[in-house]
Amino acid sequence: MKKCFNKMLYGGDYNPNQWPREIWQEDMHLFKQANINSTTINVFSWAKIQPSEDTYDFSELDEIIDMLTKENIDIVLATSTGAMPAWLVSKYPETARTDYEGRRHKFGQRHNACPNSLVYQKYAGRLAAKLAERYGSNPHISCWHINNEYGGECYCESCESAFRVWLKSKYQTIEAINKAWNTEFWGHTLYDWDEIVLPNALSEGIGSDKTAFAGISIDYRRFMSDSMLENFKLERDAIRIYDKQTPITTNLMGTYKWLDYFKWAREMDIVSWDNYPAYDTPWSYVAMCHDLMRGLKNQSFMLMEQTPSQQNWQPYNSLKRPGQMRAQSYQTIAHGADTIQFFQLRRSIGACEKFHGAVIAHVGTGNTRVFREVSQLGDELAELGDQIIGAENKSDVGIIFDWDNYWALEYTSGPNADLKYVDQIHQYYKYFYDRNISVDMIPIDADFSKYKLIAAPVLYMVMQGVRESLEKFVEAGGTLITSFMSGIVDQSDNVHLGGYPGPLRQLTGVWVEEIDALAPEVHNSIKFSDGQEYMCGLLCDIMHPEGAKTIAEYSSDFYEGTPAATLNSFGKGAVYYVGTQPEQAALARILAIAADQAGCKSVIGEDSNLEITCRFSEVNKYYFIINLSGDKQPLPKACTGMIDILSGSVLSAETEVEPFSSFIVKEKI
Repeated sequence: MKKCFNKMLYGGDYNPNQWPREIWQEDMHLFKQANINSTTINVFSWAKIQPSEDTYDFSELDEIIDMLTKENIDIVLATSTGAMPAWLVSKYPETARTDYEGRRHKFGQRHNACPNSLVYQKYAGRLAAKLAERYGSNPHISCWHINNEYGGECYCESCESAFRVWLKSKYQTIEAINKAWNTEFWGHTLYDWDEIVLPNALSEGIGSDKTAFAGISIDYRRFMSDSMLENFKLERDAIRIYDKQTPITTNLMGTYKWLDYFKWAREMDIVSWDNYPAYDTPWSYVAMCHDLMRGLKNQSFMLMEQTPSQQNWQPYNSLKRPGQMRAQSYQTIAHGADTIQFFQLRRSIGACEKFHGAVIAHVGTGNTRVFREVSQLGDELAELGDQIIGAENKSDVGIIFDWDNYWALEYTSGPNADLKYVDQIHQYYKYFYDRNISVDMIPIDADFSKYKLIAAPVLYMVMQGVRESLEKFVEAGGTLITSFMSGIVDQSDNVHLGGYPGPLRQLTGVWVEEIDALAPEVHNSIKFSDGQEYMCGLLCDIMHPEGAKTIAEYSSDFYEGTPAATLNSFGKGAVYYVGTQPEQAALARILAIAADQAGCKSVIGEDSNLEITCRFSEVNKYYFIINLSGDKQPLPKACTGMIDILSGSVLSAETEVEPFSSFIVKEKI
C-alpha cells in the first residue's frame, strides 16, 4: 500500500490570521504540549492574499509558514479557493452560482463559485500556481489541500452551455440524446443542441430531488461532478508545475451525494475526508464511511477534519463524552487513516462557527478536559510513530457503492418515498460490522475476484458490462447478494425489458412480476422453513422462481406463500436475492447463511460487542479493540495475554473493557 507520509500527522485547521501575533506564540507552546505536529492553513485566505485583481500580498502567510517551519510543524497548505473574495464577484458577477430556482447569487457564504466560470478558473488556477511557486520547495509542506469540501450545483448560462458541450462529447448526435432520455414521453423530442435546457425548477425539476426526466437529471449530476473535478485538476496541475512530488488532496465528505468520489479519487494522490457524526449516528455508519473513503483508492486515507468535542451546525450539538474522541480517533485509524486532524485548533471568536469545538477553547488555555484528552492522544500517537502508517485492511467481503445508482434510485418516481440508497447499503454493512467481519466498500468496476462475497443491494442501474462481471465472479465460485429494485434500468434510467430484474434475471434465477410498496404503517411478514416468522416492510417483490430455491416466503397478504428471499446456484457460486426489507434479525439470518457458505469469518473468530478491526503491515498484524457499545464488555478470549501497545499492559481474561476504551495489540505475521 502506498505511503504518503513518514509519520502520523496530528493537528488540524489553524487560522492564525484571525488572531494577534502574541496569540501565535501561545499556540506554538500549546501545540508542543499536545504533541500536535501538523497544521492545515490558508483554507479561507483568498481575500487576504489577493486584495484586488492585480495585487497579491503574501507577507502574512510568509510569517505563518516561517513560524511553523521554525517550530518543525508539518504544513497542509490549502489553496484558499473555496470562497471567493468580494472584489471578484463584484467585478465579475458571472462567477457566482445560480441556484436550483434560477436565482443568481451575490457575494457571500462559501463554495460560491460557478465551476464553469472561465473567470473563476483563471484566478483560482493562478492563485494555486503562485502558492506552489512560492512555497513548493519548503520541505515542511507535507500535503496540498485544494479548495475545501467541494459540493453543490450551479444552474447558470455558463453551465448550460458547458453541459451541451459535455453531452455532445458523450452522445455525439441529438438522436442518441432523444433515445437516452426517452423524449417521446410528453412530446419532448429535441432537434437541436441549443434546445437542451438545464433540469432545474424552471424546467424538468419536481422539487430539488425529483424530476420529470431522470435521464437528463442524472446526466446533469454526472456533468456537475465532472465540472468540479475539472476545477480540482486545474489547481492540481498548476501546483505540479512547481512541486512535482508533494501529495495533493481535497477533503471529501463520506457518502455525500453530489459528487462521484470514485471518479474523483483517481485524480487524487491521497483521499482525505471530514467526519462529523451526529449524536445518534450509528458507529456502524461511521465505520462504513471510513471504509468507503479507504475503498476509493484502496489505500489508507487522511482524516482531514473531526471535532475534538462539539459541533455547531447540527440540530443537537452534544458534547463528546470523556474518552469518546480518543475512541473515535482509533476507530478512524483502525479503518485505514494515517492522520488525525481536527477542525479547529483554536476556537473562532465570531461568525457561524464560533461554537464549533476546538483544541484550544475560548478560555485560551490548556486547562480543559478537551485539551487534556487531545494531549493524551497526541502522546500515544507520537509513541506509535510510523509503525501503522500505510498498513492495509484486508477483506473477504466487498459491498458495492455506486454514485450513478445513488442518483438514479433517488430520482425515480416511485415506488416508495422512503427508499434511500445509503440506508439500504448501511443495512447490509451493519450485519458484517456487528460481527467484526472486515468489509471493503468497492466501485461497480472493481476487481471482484479479490472477494469471497459481494453484496450489491438495490443495484437499480445495471450498465453495460456489469452483468458480465457479476456472472464471471459467481461462476468462479463467488457469493453474490442482491435485493429488490435491482437490475431495473440502464445508464439513462430506461427500463430493461423482458422482466425484472432485467439483465440479472438469469443470475438470480427469479422473475419479479410486481413490486408492492408498503406505507410506513403497513407491514407484511416472512416465514422461514423452520416456521420462524419476522416482519418486513417498505417494498415486497412478488416473484416467481426460475431455478432459485426459496429461503423465506411471505406469510400474509394476497401473495402469501410466494418467495420473499431466494438462493440460486450459478456455476460454482451462489446468488442470494432478498425481495423485501426484512427486520434486522431476519436479514441477519439470510446474510449469515450467505457468509457461512462463502467462508467469511470474524477478525478474531468469536462473537463480541466490541469493535475489532485489523490492519496489516509487512511484518505485523495490528488489532484495534474498541468499546463503542456504551457498556462494559468482556475481553474476547482470543485477545487474552496480548500486550496493549498504547499502555504497555497485558490484557487478561479478567480485563473489563470500559466504554470508549481502546486497545491496540500486535502479532507477528
